[in-house]
Amino acid sequence: MDRVRDVDDVTTLVLAPNPSPMTLEGTNTYLVGAPGSGEVVCVDPGPDDASHRAAIESAAAARDAEVVAVLLTHHHPDHAAAVTFAAIWGVPVASADPSFVPAAQERLADGQRLARGGAPLRVVATPGHSSDHVCFHVEDTDAVITGDHVLGRGTSVVAWPDGDVRRYVTSLERLADLGARSLLPGHGPLIARPAAVIAEYIAHRRQREESVRDAVLRGADTVEDIVSVIYGNLGGSLQAAAASTVKAHLDALTQDGRLAWSLDGDEERIVAR
Repeated sequence: MDRVRDVDDVTTLVLAPNPSPMTLEGTNTYLVGAPGSGEVVCVDPGPDDASHRAAIESAAAARDAEVVAVLLTHHHPDHAAAVTFAAIWGVPVASADPSFVPAAQERLADGQRLARGGAPLRVVATPGHSSDHVCFHVEDTDAVITGDHVLGRGTSVVAWPDGDVRRYVTSLERLADLGARSLLPGHGPLIARPAAVIAEYIAHRRQREESVRDAVLRGADTVEDIVSVIYGNLGGSLQAAAASTVKAHLDALTQDGRLAWSLDGDEERIVAR
């Protein structure tokens, strides 16, 4: 992927230099603003990296624009650590739950329309990956900036205990109902077939839930055992991410009465029903 590229007349992508198994090529930072307005908003400034800040500033300058606000899809550090840039630029930070991001002075509300930069963005609440996750519908181009709700490649983690599988699937269905022309993910390439990809995400979550229950029915009685049955030996950050998602599914299945999962300190109990 190019480090900096124009998605269209309204949006520019600036790729952060933080590639990893979890972030794919790196975090996608987006600058959004109407041509000729002299302003852009910065969505998900990414990691606190001086070279990334320079790239954002250079991309804004190439559009004869200045950053006038920082917006966050959610609080995870690969998206939000660089809120420190906002103080340097002298601009406000907005997020859905400022308690997660002390630097955030403004709270984003579902359905809120943001006109900064001259290109209207509408806030779409999409909790699930995290409790404070939102997407941004770029109304001029009918594109949606999805953060970690939908990725450009692979599937997203539901980060239990803050994340919630049931809310995640509901949020996917809401995103599908928007009928957007394209999706601009927080990691990976842009998505030109939103309906098909969202349908795959929903099917994957439902299939994963059945895989978790099936592993328990076959005798797996710890999260570690279930991860091993479903994913094999992943190791490192991928292992931790898989465990987090399995816990989210166990929590959902327990709420539905299909399993009983309990944690008492280091004591774990999983029973099929």
